[in-house]
Formats: sequence, structure tokens, C-alpha cells
Amino acid sequence: MARDRILVTHVGSLVRPPKLVEHLRKIEDKQPYDEAAYEACLTESIAELVQQQAEAGVDIVSDGEFSKGVNWAFYIHSRLSGITVRPTTPEEAKDPMASMAGGRDRAEFPEFYKEYDEASGLGKRLGRRIIVNGPLKYSGHTQVLRDIANLKSAVAKAKGAHPSLVAFLPVVAPASALPGAKNEHYKDEESYLFALADALHEEYQAIVDAGLYVQIDDAFLPYMHERMVPPMTNAQYRHWAQMRIDALNHALKGIPEEKSRYHICWGSWNGPHAFDVPMKDIVDLLLQVNVGHYSYEAANPRHEHEWTVWQTVKLPPGKVLIPGCVSHATNIVEHPELVAQRLVRLANIVGRENVMAGTDCGFAQSPFAKRVHESIMWAKLRSLAEGARIATAELWGRRTAA
Repeated sequence: MARDRILVTHVGSLVRPPKLVEHLRKIEDKQPYDEAAYEACLTESIAELVQQQAEAGVDIVSDGEFSKGVNWAFYIHSRLSGITVRPTTPEEAKDPMASMAGGRDRAEFPEFYKEYDEASGLGKRLGRRIIVNGPLKYSGHTQVLRDIANLKSAVAKAKGAHPSLVAFLPVVAPASALPGAKNEHYKDEESYLFALADALHEEYQAIVDAGLYVQIDDAFLPYMHERMVPPMTNAQYRHWAQMRIDALNHALKGIPEEKSRYHICWGSWNGPHAFDVPMKDIVDLLLQVNVGHYSYEAANPRHEHEWTVWQTVKLPPGKVLIPGCVSHATNIVEHPELVAQRLVRLANIVGRENVMAGTDCGFAQSPFAKRVHESIMWAKLRSLAEGARIATAELWGRRTAA
């Protein structure tokens, strides 16, 4: 896209409307539901959402992850063959490599997390383990084509008033697709990961073939550090992460860099995050991923100071940074001038054409765990767009005047 201004986007997940949540709740609880009514509601909800994003000033919109069902990552479980899910054993629950819970943050603040998990409903999904018990194959072709059609139709309807509107679909990275999975089929971890990458590639390819941007979400890559180190060493974490970066690049083979984005966060939840791995310690891993855009947390109080990383780390030519300039982790609506300051200081380091305005993470990690109220979410996105306009005036206006 043209780089004559700061473009506005976000990470993908947006608060679901109550009418859609009613259907998704029945699906998660395995209750009878009207499939035709659900599909109609999904299509209608995405059309409404895209229009709302465009009106808020978002240039590159998503379907809000409405199509992902119960979770941004675990949606893939219904689109893969070769896996099964069973309850986690007591022994596995203590193992950071087997359980979906755990970590230093939870150990340090157990009272908070007990209340938090109950309030968010996350506790229902933490006690499960994925078993890879057969060849991993992608079986989600019908679902991804539905997702593509819903988003493209919604964008087409909104383009009348917003002709430059484009869209992306978020998908899951190999490191985050089957966290803690037990491999009972492949000869080793590398074989398992590359088979998973081959399966995920089919979803990535379908999205870009349809003319959309693809965004690969990978919360587990940074998040696993605070679960692994200690008791494991940083070198062991780096080995674990490198294998998954290599698998992701395998999954991205043939995907145009200019049509792809990679998003990392430190687990998204609005909790303490007292033990997050510093950005400076993983930025080299981030930049190994063969995409054109890098989206990351940069607005919340645990990570905003890390903009200084880019003073010493060289951004490769043609790459674009999408820093979070508003955060899902607070109900305070960031001032547009603050958004502009965050954008301008980064643009002055890496170049104005190499920066977009984004969000820290999704505003709703699942349909049942929204991070902020819907009204606040839209206020944040409007502030993000206004901040981008202020930054554009400063970054391009000065040069024009000169």
C-alpha cells in the first residue's frame, strides 16, 4: 500500500456482539444450535463490524476473529486431522511444556489468577492436553473459504464510502497452534513441527490467493519464556523457539512478504506480566520471520519503554513495524497526541514509510473474554486513527514545508 501517510490497523480480535456470542456459547458447550441461523448471524455480524472499523478510521480491517469460534489459536483444532484432546493429568499440569497454564507470573500472583480465570472463563480451557496421534493434515478448507468470503463481501460493501479499504485475516503460528502437544506419531519434534507447518501453509496460502493479507499470530513464542526459564536455561528456550521460527518460515514458503504480517505478544491477558522476556532478547527471532510486517506490544506499561530497541537494531529494508499505540490492557482511552508521539518517535528512527499504527493485542482473546468494554474499544480505535493523522501531518508536513 502507499506510504504517503501512517496507515491504521489492529491485531485482529474485536469484541463479539451478544447475538453472535449466544451461538458461540452453545457451540463451545456442545449444545444443540441452529447452524443456518449461526452462519447467517456470522455473515451479518462481520459485515456490520467491517463498516464500523472503516467509520472509526481503520485502513486495514479484519473480521474481528468472529469466525474463529472459541479462541484465536485453538480454532485450528477443528481444522486439523491427526489430533485428539484429553484432560491434562496432575503430573502434566506441573510441567510447563505440557500444560497450557503455569509460569512465573501465575506462581507469583496465584490469588489474582484464581479470580481472573474464573471471571474470564479461561479455566474451562486450561485443563486439556492435545495429543498428536496421526498424520497432521489440514481439513479446514470449507471454513477458511467461508471466512474469506464473509470478509471480502463485507469489505466490498464498505468500499463505496471507503474506497481504499483493505483487509487481513489472522491465523495461528506453529508455535501457538498446538501448545504443549504430546507427539505420539512423528519420529521427533522437528518432523512433527514441519508437518504442522505444511498443514498451516494451506490456510495461509488460501488467504493470500484470495487477495487478503495474512497475519500469523504467535503469542506463545514470547510467552513460553516465562514458563520455561527457570527451571530451564535461556539457551534451551532459544533452541525451542528457533525450531518453531524455522517451522513458521517453512509454512510461509511462497507467501509474498508484502502480503504477510507476524504478530507477537506476551500472552495478551491484562495481568501483571512481571516476568515477560524483554524485547531486546527476542527481537532477532522476530526479524527472522519471512514477512513484510511485524506487529508487537508497545503501548502497555510493561513494554512501552522498549521502543529504544530500534535505536540499535537495524530494521531490514522494506520491512514495516506495527507497534501497539493503544492497549487492550487498560480501559483508559489513550490520547491521540500520545498515539502520535509514539508513532513519530519510532518513525524518526526507522523511517516514516516503515511504520503503521496498531494495537497491542486483540480486544477479545475469545468471544467470552473481552479485555475492554465494546464502547471503549471503538473509542480507542478512533483515538488511534486520530493519532495517526496527527503523526502524518508532522512527518509529512514538515518535509513538504521544507
